[in-house]
Amino acid sequence: MLVGVDEELLPIGQFARLGRLSVKQLRHYDELGLLRPARVDAVTGYRYYRASQARVALSIALLRSLDVPLAVVGEVLSGGAGALEGVREDLEAELARRRRTLASLERVMAQGLPSVPVRVVEEPARRVAVARERAAGPEDVGRAASAALSRLLGPAGPVRLIGLFPVDLGEVFEVEAVRVLGDGEGGGGAPVRVLPGGRFACATHVGPYDQMSLTAHAVLAWCGERRCEVRGPIREVYVSDPAVTSPDHLVTHVMICLEES
Repeated sequence: MLVGVDEELLPIGQFARLGRLSVKQLRHYDELGLLRPARVDAVTGYRYYRASQARVALSIALLRSLDVPLAVVGEVLSGGAGALEGVREDLEAELARRRRTLASLERVMAQGLPSVPVRVVEEPARRVAVARERAAGPEDVGRAASAALSRLLGPAGPVRLIGLFPVDLGEVFEVEAVRVLGDGEGGGGAPVRVLPGGRFACATHVGPYDQMSLTAHAVLAWCGERRCEVRGPIREVYVSDPAVTSPDHLVTHVMICLEES
């Protein structure tokens, strides 16, 4: 050990082994202020740590193994109350997404690639009330659609709701929901516009909303085989009321515009 260095201090390599971290990680955590060395040699720049700091190092390693972001690790180490709640919610959302993906995979394994009957239908233009929600990636579509649709529900009575989704989903995009309005009906505070009519390729999806992509795939494949130019967005016309219909029996029409009227 170097002359003048406190015998209680450990060089970074030895401390790294004690704290189950790499030297590179320790240097990074020093830069972030998560785990400062007890002493840095002014001449050589060598870092030295106390053995008592091993608990902090091991805590960081544990939290990172649990996929806790470094910013939240800092909050936990500083005793921030509820710092891990957001991480827990994110993990639950990811777990739910994985379960939906697994369910879709199991359906493909059981039934093969989706091949549902596709028909061409004529749709009139309709006055609609509109709600928008930004989605942070394809995995956020369900939340964004639910948020937009919920803002269009009235206090009572049946309503006709339609979801509008981009054909190509980027990192951030807008999801729209619309409520079809009756003659003379206002938007109830929501913007009102005319939803164009036209000719649409249409397939009926029966089952959970989170498996809708399988039916959308079938409609897109039908359009591709016939060299039809896809005019987005993809429409989901919700026929069933999810409040009184089980997920396996929900009926939704998936529609892609072929030609606007």
